[in-house]
Amino acid sequence: MLRNSKSFWPCRGSSPLRQSIGLVGQQSGGLHPPAHSPRLLSTRAFRTPTYFFPTLSPLPASKTSLSRRHTSGSFILVRKMSSATSFYDFKPLDKRNQEVNFEDYKGKVVLIINTASKCGFTPQYEGFEKLYKQLREKYSDDVVFLGFPCNQFGSQEPGTNDDIQSFCLVNYGVSFPILGKIDVNGDNAAPLYNWLKEQQPGILGLKRVKWNFEKFLVGRDGKVKGRWASTTKPDALEAPIVAELEKKDAASNL
Repeated sequence: MLRNSKSFWPCRGSSPLRQSIGLVGQQSGGLHPPAHSPRLLSTRAFRTPTYFFPTLSPLPASKTSLSRRHTSGSFILVRKMSSATSFYDFKPLDKRNQEVNFEDYKGKVVLIINTASKCGFTPQYEGFEKLYKQLREKYSDDVVFLGFPCNQFGSQEPGTNDDIQSFCLVNYGVSFPILGKIDVNGDNAAPLYNWLKEQQPGILGLKRVKWNFEKFLVGRDGKVKGRWASTTKPDALEAPIVAELEKKDAASNL
């Protein structure tokens, strides 16, 4: 138990915060802030005290993420909410900053890849294009590949959206959609990627994307079916993609 009230609160003296909290009854055997005051989180996790206000209703982890913000010498946790509850709620931007409505992908199998033009894994574009054409010949538009350029890993995607489109077409003849550049980790991560990482964490439960050319597979039912590392080659994904394409019954239940 903390014995000195000064170790409880980040302010000293008779500040308004200190006066509003008050100390309740020595006979109770401890220090208790009134019900309307902020609750103190464990001081072991933070160097300075951190508060949650009881008037805030907790939200499911799948719909929120927590970040730290520095305010007046202390850190507070801020909830970052997303209104999306399923894969089909997302509307990322394409190369021309126009929304892409994922409602159009209902009942389809979608492979999502974070890409880069100057990475050791960039030649995977060739394998993805080959696999994409093979699958489209048999399954038509039931299969969708989406590339999301990202410059977060070694600054290996420095160009503009137009630069990226030109590179993919000229060097690898890419015919599947390459959307607008995004972040996949951090405070500015695209909501789609926050959702994907929440639905399918990586090894040891780690959610962050580790490098360029990680892959997520979304089935006909809109659920994430798999996640693969950068080192996984495109041809290794043929079997799991085909397995999802063969699940035609799932689409009829949407």
